[in-house]
Amino acid sequence: MKIPVSVALITKNEESNIRDALESVKDFEEIVVVDSFSNDKTVQICREYTDKIFQFEWQGFARQKQLAIDKTTLEWVLVLDADERITESLKTEIMDKIKEDKDGYFIPRKNFFLGKWIKHSGWWPDYTLRLFKKSKGKMQQREVHEKILVEGKVGYLKEPMLHYSYHSIEDFIRKMNKYASLSAELIVKCHPSKFRVVFKMLFSPLFTFFKMYILRSGFLDGLRGFILAVLYSFYSFLKYARAWEKLWK
Repeated sequence: MKIPVSVALITKNEESNIRDALESVKDFEEIVVVDSFSNDKTVQICREYTDKIFQFEWQGFARQKQLAIDKTTLEWVLVLDADERITESLKTEIMDKIKEDKDGYFIPRKNFFLGKWIKHSGWWPDYTLRLFKKSKGKMQQREVHEKILVEGKVGYLKEPMLHYSYHSIEDFIRKMNKYASLSAELIVKCHPSKFRVVFKMLFSPLFTFFKMYILRSGFLDGLRGFILAVLYSFYSFLKYARAWEKLWK
């Protein structure tokens, strides 16, 4: 029996991730993939699981995901990233919850870093709204840290999805570089005060480390917790430094 939910995915050169993601949702009734003209085996792998594959030039995370949502045909939609996995226990809970009087659900994520589940550092339970009625939800249109907005009643699921976010420090730095540039553009657009940007550049990295490592008990995650706190501190510095650079050009 198929799960009566549409899965919406976006891809761009995800051959190392996409098979496991699709394998975890192969018993959902519909899988929609919006690909940004991958030049690896991503599309070839996707064709093993669905014929609903659409290709569009990259328009940003939020717009790309909305394109995938728009292509779905069922009442309920689950937005999934290529590095995420749906567990059997979560599927069972989804089947039960879509029968209730709700319009959307937050799902907790188990985030993994360098092969280990990070239980502290602000990484757990990391609730994110991913399951919703298509008629009630849409992507918030922003350049980075996009999220789904739902008009109506929302609830929380108990069973987590798995998120294999960073396989190596190099992987983190590569993604950090991209997100820092996008965040800098958003900062300049929304908060173009030079004084505010300089203040944030000086103090936000220190607060980020203190928040993750001390306030959110990152020290309990061992050396990985320390590395994460340092990396996120540098990410905080980098996005404001790039915003400052843009404002002073």
